[in-house]
Formats: sequence, C-alpha cells, structure tokens
Amino acid sequence: MNTPVSWEAQNAVWLSGALAWLRLRLAWLAESDPDARRGATPAREGVRAADTDADGNTDADASAAGETAGSTAAALRASEAQLASIASADAPPNALHLLAHRLGLSPFEENVLLLCAAMELDTRVAELCARAQYPAVRPYPTFALALALFDNPAWDLMSPERPLRYWHLIAIGGGEGEPLTVRPLRIDERICSCIKGLNYLDVRLAALVTHARTASGTSRPQPSQEGAFAAAVEAWESPPEGSRLPLLQLLGTDAAGKLALAGRVAAGFRSELYRLDAEILPEQPAELDLLARLWHRESMLANVALYVELADRDSADEARAVATLRRFLSRSEGACFIDARDRVSKPGRPSVDIDVAKPTPAEQRTLWSLALRGRGVRIYGALATQFDLDATEISRLAAQTLAHFGASEGEAFEERLWDACSDSARPTLSHLAQRIDARAEWADLVLPAEQLALLKQICVQVRHRGVVYEDWGFARKVSRGLGISALFSGDSGTGKTMAAEVIANDLRLSLYRIDLSSVVSKYIGETEVNLRRLFDAAEDGGAILFFDECDALFGKRSEVKDSHDRYANIEINYLLQRIESFRGLAILATNMRTALDSAFVRRLRFVVNFPFPGVAERKCIWEKAFPAQMPREELDFARLARLNLSGGNIHSAALSAAFLAAHACQPLGMNEIMTAVRTELGKLGRPVNEGELRLVSDQGGAR
Repeated sequence: MNTPVSWEAQNAVWLSGALAWLRLRLAWLAESDPDARRGATPAREGVRAADTDADGNTDADASAAGETAGSTAAALRASEAQLASIASADAPPNALHLLAHRLGLSPFEENVLLLCAAMELDTRVAELCARAQYPAVRPYPTFALALALFDNPAWDLMSPERPLRYWHLIAIGGGEGEPLTVRPLRIDERICSCIKGLNYLDVRLAALVTHARTASGTSRPQPSQEGAFAAAVEAWESPPEGSRLPLLQLLGTDAAGKLALAGRVAAGFRSELYRLDAEILPEQPAELDLLARLWHRESMLANVALYVELADRDSADEARAVATLRRFLSRSEGACFIDARDRVSKPGRPSVDIDVAKPTPAEQRTLWSLALRGRGVRIYGALATQFDLDATEISRLAAQTLAHFGASEGEAFEERLWDACSDSARPTLSHLAQRIDARAEWADLVLPAEQLALLKQICVQVRHRGVVYEDWGFARKVSRGLGISALFSGDSGTGKTMAAEVIANDLRLSLYRIDLSSVVSKYIGETEVNLRRLFDAAEDGGAILFFDECDALFGKRSEVKDSHDRYANIEINYLLQRIESFRGLAILATNMRTALDSAFVRRLRFVVNFPFPGVAERKCIWEKAFPAQMPREELDFARLARLNLSGGNIHSAALSAAFLAAHACQPLGMNEIMTAVRTELGKLGRPVNEGELRLVSDQGGAR
C-alpha cells in the first residue's frame, strides 16, 4: 500500500525542481550572445555567425558559445518538462503558486519572486546572477536581470502599485543615485518562508500582537450572549453583495465576554485570533501604512483574525487613538473585531455594531458556583446582585480567595470574598473619587425617627434588590431606574456624610466621595467620559457614590446664551440620564436643595431632609462625642445642649477641647469645652453669648 505523500514533501520536490530550472535559465542567459540577452528564447539553438560580433568575439568564439547555449537550452527544456509532470492536475498547488494566486501576481512576477527566493535558498544563484548580467559585478537579482531572463517581460512590475512592491514581497536596496533597474532585490523573510512551506506570523507583527490563547480572559460566552454571537456569524456569512468582509464592533463594558465571543466566532471560521492594543499603533503615516499592509497581507496568506482593543481614555487621547485606528482600518482588510465602549464612527470600512452585555445575575451566580467549586453557597445571590463582574474577574477573585483559605470556609471566607469584590473597582475609582473609610455605625447617628427609618429603608432596598428585580421579575418589566438614588439635604454639619458612612458600613460596601477636580474638565466631552468611567466602575465593584455638594454638578439647566451654556446643559443632561440608569447606590448631599434641577429630583428614589438638631438631639450628640476611655470630669450635657451648634460643630468642638485637656495634662472639664465652643462660634462668624458661656464656666469651677 502506497503511503500518502504530505503537501510539505510535494512542495519541497517542486521547489527543488524550480530552483534547478532557474539555475539553468540563468546559465543559458550567461552563455548566450547579446542577441539572446535582448530576448531570444531558449528554444533557439545556435547563434548568428559573423566575422566579429559587438563584443569583439571571433567566428569560432561565437560558434562555441552557440553550442554551449544550445546544450543548456536542451537541459532547460527537459527541466521544464519535469516541472510540468510534478505540477500535474492531480497534485495540490505549490506554495509559490498559492501565494501568487492570493496576492494577484502575474506569471512573470511569480518568476521574479522565485528568482529572489533562490538567492536565500541556493548559494549557487549569486554567481549565476553575476555571470548573467553585464558587467559581471552584480551577484544579486535586479529588475534588469528579470526582464532579460523571463518570457513576456512587463515593465510595470517595478510600479509601487503592483503586488511585488505594494505587498512588500521584495525590498529594493542600493543607493538612491543608482537606476532602479540595477538596484539589488531581496525577498521578504516571511514570503521566503512561505514559499518553503513554513507558515508563521511575520516577526514585525508578532512584536505588536498577542495570540488570544496566550492572553488572559478567554472565557466562554454566556447564554445571554448567544444573540450577539448569531449576529456576528450572520454578518460574516452573508456580507452585502460585492462588499468587503465587515468589521465587527463589539460594544459594551464586558471585555472578557467580547473577547470570548470573538474567539468563538473566529474558531467557527477556522481563524487564529490575535489581539492588538490600539494604543501602540504608530501615528507616523509611513509606519502605520506598512503595518496595515503587512497585516492585510497576513490575512491573505493565513487564516487570521484581528481583535483591536480600544481602551476608554481621556477625550483628547481617545480622539487621537480613534483617528489612528481609522487610518489603519481603511488600509487593511480581513477578519477584524473592535473592542470598544462606544461605537467608532466612520471606521473606514463596512462595519456591524454588536452589543455584548455582561452576564446576567443568574449567569453570574452560576459562574460563582463553578469558580468557588461549591463553597460559600449562601452568598452567591448577594455577590451576583451587588457586583456586576465579568467571567474573568469572577474567576480571578474566586481563585484568589480559595488560595488564601485553602479548604476551609465559613464566615471569614465569605467576608474575605465580599471585600475582594468590593475592592475590585478601587484602581479605577481612585483616580476620580476619594475613598472614605466608613467606620460610623447606627449608634453614632443622632436623627429623628422618620429620617432613621428612611435610611434603613435604603439599606433594605440595596440588600434585597436581587430578590425584587431578578427573582420577582421587576427587571424584565423596566430597564431604567433599577438603581437606588437618595438625596440628603440639610444644613452643613447635620450628619449627611455620617449617614452615608453608616449605610456603607452596614452594607459592607466601599464609599467614594466624588472629587469634582478630577471629574469636571474644561475640555468639551471629557467630563462625560470621566463620569461614565466613574459610574461603570462603581457598578462593577458595587461601590456607593457620594456626591457631596451635589448642586455643583446637578444644578438647574440655564437658558442657552452662548456655547458655554450649551455644553454645561449637555453635561447636566448626561448626568440626569446616567443617574437614572445607574444600577448601584448613589447618595447626593446638598445644603441648597432649591438649586437642584427639578427633573433630577424627580428621578430620586429617596429624599432625606436632615434637620438642624434640637436640644434633645444636641444633648445626645454631646454625650456620644467623647470616647469612653477619655479621662474627664463630670460634664453638664444639658447645659451644653443649649448651645446652638450643629452635629458637625459639636464634634469639632469636642476634638478641640480634648487637645486642650491633653496640653494641660488633666482630665477634660467644662472650661476646655467652653474655650473650644468659643473658637467654633468665632469660626462660624456667629456672635458669642459670653453670659451663657460664663454661666457654664462658673458652674464648672476654675482650675
């Protein structure tokens, strides 16, 4: 039984025969007279006899040269017949023929490429090239040599628009002053390897891209993403008639899901998927054009697909990156995906937009179960409801927690896992917001019963929203307004920030105060980009956003008188829409409720008014202001409660009094407190009732 011969072996046999034929062709040209160099074919045997030819040869010399050329021509015809038998109808096409077919090379250009490849594959070719050219000082291929060597020469092969130069199949060396026809030609390394039958990614591309298999985050798409997968497959299977393969723009925040979907689509089309960060694309036109053509060439030589990651960045940087990406895409074809938060407009080629949503809470529950291998069952639902994480992040956090605890589990295991999820958004949020170390508890909060009840309702809704939205189906009825937003209004120092800390501490979630200096930008559109990052990161990590002095951001829209008014209104409109679609907890605090836009107030779930504390509340605040371990005398809290101070002022005065007592090296007494209160009133610009303060001081006694 005959053993089947591999394509690689057949290609090696053909290439060996082609190189032998090329050597004979070069030898025939070198042995021929000037008439042969001007285009006589190998089929011509013998040469014209003359008394003396143009090179000064005698009749005898010409006759000997004719006989030699004739024998070489005969060997050449035999070699051509052998090549024809190798390339029979039943044999698969060789590598050079496949390359020529895919890149649109003519038979003449195919022979030129073989000549350049022979220089790398056969050491005898250099000497033959030198002998075949006049004068014999060029041991390398040239356009002039190719035009003299092969049948049906075409002068347009030297054009930059023809395949040899357009696809960078060959490089032209030599100095700029030399004629183009006699400058050395060298084949591209990737193309030479391709002719040999070796198929690998061009080294210039390999330095910029990463194989998707070796990159992290290649998880499987989730069932909820099947619609996106079907749309991607349909776009490639049935492109518009006569159009190029459309670019697939994968939109949304689920980076892992988009990469998994692209990997699955590429595998269905038997393509190798490579990742490219758009940030490293060169901005210089020449470098970008070379990279685009090399990738386009690669997509024609091998079945590859490109996955371009367009990171969410500042408006100015993003605009530059998008402009560079557009130039790259307009100069390159082939299977390509774009991973972007929002659609790239006018990408330079036909495109199809595909939204890829993150796994649903039910799918995230399943992912947690698989990643934790059945441990921590009690908190699967809470994790999936509170944190909006992709499959890769779930796997990472689960592995990190399991590695720390090993086989043990319990309350400490669940707390560690919960804290890890809560901290997952910290790197992004830290650039745009300030993390508050929430330590206040319900016992520290002094408010009327009505306000306390509203604050506890906020905690209840955050804690049980998974049951209401997912298990009871409210999320399927409405798509907006699923988050929880609350407005805390009241004078400064009435406990708004402390209430936010209490809620964060009770829910065991991170609390971030928005830093307006990091969010608001003078550049058009950049404020919206920063806010989008802020809300997206908070949704992923379940963080509570605390907008202190929110009237600075959520103020009333004004009449448009100039461009500044228009863009300010655009920012407010974006905030109104984003706060409604935000799926987490947002707390907004202001002491100027009337300055807020009425449309914004309508979108709030809770409005909690923090009243100025009365005498009873102030007495309670004074009692809670001093730690139990602090040495102090008997204090008259009833007298202190009569001082008209807010909770914040009381805490500030208590801290100042403690420092006065520490400086005096004695327990805290009423005199230190009254001194601190006098300072606090002066800071507020309020008149000091010395009679009231003296009365308290006299009763406290002098020391």
